[in-house]
Amino acid sequence: MTYWDKTNWNCYLEQVEDLLETPAVRAMQGIRHHPGVSCYEHSVFVSYTAFRLARKWRLDYRAAARAGLLHDLYLYDPRSLRSYRQCFAHPAAALRNAVKLCGGLSSKEENIILSHMWPMARRRPRCREALTVNLADKLCATAEVTHIWRRLALRRILLA
Repeated sequence: MTYWDKTNWNCYLEQVEDLLETPAVRAMQGIRHHPGVSCYEHSVFVSYTAFRLARKWRLDYRAAARAGLLHDLYLYDPRSLRSYRQCFAHPAAALRNAVKLCGGLSSKEENIILSHMWPMARRRPRCREALTVNLADKLCATAEVTHIWRRLALRRILLA
């Protein structure tokens, strides 16, 4: 089984397609996240990875996919803050924007978004889905900064 396949991608889209079409999520395309990676690309990468892991582990894959997509919905230039400040400030900003976008979130989704920077930030994951998104975020960030991301089929689909 490969990382990306049409069946998994279509199931993933069923969970997040309504969010992908919103102006707020689309605005992440214009925000630089990691070198050569937009906030949108990173968020979809994390969301899809968390979705696949949660599905494999029989967790709430819908919550993992949706909160994974919204975990960096901070919608400002991250270079406007010192890097250490950005680490602590952006989860709260992302949560505010996600609540506004969705009209509310479950407590599980809120914890996923607020705790995705753990252990660097103080908010701890309180459910397995939050740990899954946290792990996906670290794996995806590593793939992005080591340029593995550039070779993945998922990136080509997002940029098409």
